[in-house]
Amino acid sequence: MASSNNHNKSSSLSSTSSYGPQPAVKFARRTSSGRVVSLSRDDDLDLSSEYNEPNDYVNYTVQMPPTPDNMPNSTQSNPPHHQRNDTTDSLNRPTGGRGDDNSDATTKTKGTYGVGNAFRPKDNESEPFPYSHDDFEMSIDDFISKPWKPLSRKTKVAAAILSPYRVQNPNKDAMWLWGMSVVCEIWFAFSWILDQLPKLNPVNRSTDLAALHEKFEQASPANPLGKSDLPGIDVFVSTADPEKEPPLVTANTILSILAVNYPIEKLCCYISDDGGALLTFEAMTEAVNFAQFWVPFCRKHNIEPRNPDSYFSIKGDPTKNKKRPDFVKDRRWIKREYDEFKVKINGLSESIQKRCDAYNKREERKERKIAKEQNLDQPINIVKASWMADGTHWPGTWTFPCPDHKKGDHAGIIQVMSKFPENDPVYGHMDEKSLDFTGIDIRLPLFVYVSREKRPGYDHNKKAGAMNAMVRASAIISNGPFILNLDCDHYIYNSLALREGMCFMMDRSGDRICYIQFPQRFEGIDPSDRYANHNTVFFDGNMRALDGLQGPVYVGTGCLFRRFALYGFHPPRANEYAGLFGQIKYPAPHIQAQSDDDEEQPLNIHPDLNLPKKFGNSAMFSDSIPVCEFQARPLMDHKSVKNGRPPGALLAPRPPLDAPTVAEAVAVIACWYEDKTEWGSRIGWIYGSVTEDVVTGYRMHNRGWRSVYCITKRDAFRGTAPINLTDRLHQVLRWATGSVEIFFSRNNPFLATTRLKFLQRIAYMNVGIYPFTSIFLVLYCFLPAFSLFSGHFIVETLNITFLSYLLIMTLCITLISLLEVKWSGIALEEWWRNEQFWVIGGSSAHLAAVLQGLLKVIAGIEISFTLTSKSTAEDEDDIYADLYVIKWTSLFIVPLTIMVINVVALVLGFSRTVYSVIPQWNKFFGGAFFSFWVLAHMYPFAKGLLGRKGKLPTIVYVWTGLVTITVSLLWISISPPDDTTTSVSSGGGGNIQL
Repeated sequence: MASSNNHNKSSSLSSTSSYGPQPAVKFARRTSSGRVVSLSRDDDLDLSSEYNEPNDYVNYTVQMPPTPDNMPNSTQSNPPHHQRNDTTDSLNRPTGGRGDDNSDATTKTKGTYGVGNAFRPKDNESEPFPYSHDDFEMSIDDFISKPWKPLSRKTKVAAAILSPYRVQNPNKDAMWLWGMSVVCEIWFAFSWILDQLPKLNPVNRSTDLAALHEKFEQASPANPLGKSDLPGIDVFVSTADPEKEPPLVTANTILSILAVNYPIEKLCCYISDDGGALLTFEAMTEAVNFAQFWVPFCRKHNIEPRNPDSYFSIKGDPTKNKKRPDFVKDRRWIKREYDEFKVKINGLSESIQKRCDAYNKREERKERKIAKEQNLDQPINIVKASWMADGTHWPGTWTFPCPDHKKGDHAGIIQVMSKFPENDPVYGHMDEKSLDFTGIDIRLPLFVYVSREKRPGYDHNKKAGAMNAMVRASAIISNGPFILNLDCDHYIYNSLALREGMCFMMDRSGDRICYIQFPQRFEGIDPSDRYANHNTVFFDGNMRALDGLQGPVYVGTGCLFRRFALYGFHPPRANEYAGLFGQIKYPAPHIQAQSDDDEEQPLNIHPDLNLPKKFGNSAMFSDSIPVCEFQARPLMDHKSVKNGRPPGALLAPRPPLDAPTVAEAVAVIACWYEDKTEWGSRIGWIYGSVTEDVVTGYRMHNRGWRSVYCITKRDAFRGTAPINLTDRLHQVLRWATGSVEIFFSRNNPFLATTRLKFLQRIAYMNVGIYPFTSIFLVLYCFLPAFSLFSGHFIVETLNITFLSYLLIMTLCITLISLLEVKWSGIALEEWWRNEQFWVIGGSSAHLAAVLQGLLKVIAGIEISFTLTSKSTAEDEDDIYADLYVIKWTSLFIVPLTIMVINVVALVLGFSRTVYSVIPQWNKFFGGAFFSFWVLAHMYPFAKGLLGRKGKLPTIVYVWTGLVTITVSLLWISISPPDDTTTSVSSGGGGNIQL
């Protein structure tokens, strides 16, 4: 009955709704008896004045299902289930609109607390149905008579909680922009982790030169005369082109080596002239002649540095800490001699040309005289040869190339320019024409000129092949157990540097060290270091951190090698590391050498762990290998030394250098010597990469050797670096291309042995992977411009959450960088310059390196590089004149495009925002901030393109501004701001769509 009344009431309400406005919402509930009780208090309100038009909210009734809370008579008997359904169905329903869905949902809940969707009878059953489980029956009445609520819940953890904020909050208006930014940021995070992990254990090292002197150079029962028991060192200097590497620079490097503070009879210097130039040969001859005065002068007055050009360029009082009364007179005299020496070196090219012209004319006269005597009418063709001072043909390359005398086709040359010094000191005497060297040792170390043979049809392997040729020649001549390699523009700045390196090699655990890497320091860099030439972040940060692992990487120069390790042999003791992170350490097993007849290798041995066998057909070279291994051992003066040599074993004098020895040295530098050998694959410097230095060091670490980073109080070595933007980018291009080659070769650290530590493996992985960051970096540098062009940002809105995440990440990275700056001693300006050039080099040289590396791997296209020029600009009044020289290269295209597009996007984005109906400044400021951030990193690149200050005409700036404004206005006219996309959810404002 009640149900019928309610139904009629609902019908009457519905029928009257068309004649006048009704209340917007009515509230009612059904009692246990099925009667509907109205809860609305505004039944009598007249709303006709406010609702003159019908709408969706008129005649809307909210039905409240019965619950124990709103059923005061819950103890009464419940009506049958089907009657309750009929009552529910007969309740007033909305006439249309949005109320239909809500009413339908209300009626389908069955109106009972505790049932709902969790316990619903089947649609075709009107009576309660039993629920049985293990002989236990339950019906719907049990739930109605006694309300039931679960005491616990189980929910799954959403996978999105593990995702970063940027991944969880996409910008649905610009998914393409958000997707590119997220991909780039994920790669940057991965690259940052690779860079930070090897920095977890930085160390500092120090040496004790007094203890070294006491141990090896003091009188003892095994050394009664107190002679030096230090091992020998062979110093290698490499040069290739006298036009790009001035002979005067190379000569000063040689002079600093010959004057180094190390036992003279234990030191030998070799220069490799891979170009076979007569100019370099005669410049070295002049350097040896000048060294006869310069070296004793340095020993007499303890000169630092011992590079004459650098010494005479020092600004300050030269008499500081000088005690001898004749220092001023001696310095004036040696300065005059050095000026004459420079004039000779700079005039060598002209004097050689005059000499060659005179000899060639003489040969032409002879030929004409012979032709006249024989009455020959044929034209006389005289080959214009290059002549030495003694009137003989130069066996290397000639000024006018011809067969057997051109680059890539000339004979091998070995010239001993200063003989082996005496084993005992030779003291000077008073000389009125020169300096007073009384009581000063005037001996010079052995100095040898080497130019390996080159012939067409042979792969000479660039610098690595030249270094291996010097290794073989020096093994025949001097066989120093340690090798120091220097570039021709890197000289010894600290005369005690070799002794500091020997402190590590001669320590009780030094027999496990394969090389000592010294940091590179540079001169002639502009005061602001515009292109981060000092590279202090790498040399004082990354390299020092690697020293706490298995050792720093080999960087090509300023490195003291153990000759035995260069030959590809294993350390006397090594460890292997197992486990996912290499946490399990155990001694490495000893690998036996295989015979030449056994070609098969055990499958369980890594290829890099096989011992070298094929050194070539020189018996003299093979005999020198065990000698250098024995001489490189530390002294066995304590029971803790496991692999040492007895004291006094190196006091015997060297054997004299005879003609057969020199002939054997010439034979081992022949172009055919490396055929069917393991040189370049397992022995010596490794071939196959333009960065042979990194690969060579990696192979040593892969065999279990360790390396040491030696930072001295006074810089050990100093050199020059290209300050011109083009030369600097080409240098970075060569390094990055070598890293890409490493990544796609068998030298990839993924394939390393178990003797390589986990973090050391990560460091080498970073060496091979870092060029690929350029792909994401270039894309990320364009994102601010894309944002300003499209009117969208990488996030939907610049809300507090996004800014908080950005602030927290920035602070964390800044604090980590400050910590790194603190323990490495890097200045903040140097850190910022490194960040700037990382963007400049990453968007130009690194990207080109990736493309070249892929071309070499996929298409087999070889990569050729030009030698980095060491010469200065023509303006002698300004030592930084080369900084302002603009030499166009294709590497400028990408960073220049980034700059132009970001500048245009800034102007365009500002114009679009100003002309919008509802300006959205938050999106503009987001894109503008990151665009300015990109341009701030590109600032040194822009200065390099502008050249010298004041040289760029003002009209260029004027036209740049006019073109930018014109393009911006043209873009706005073509694609004007759209105010039809205003959305309530975004808080107003239009979304500009491209």
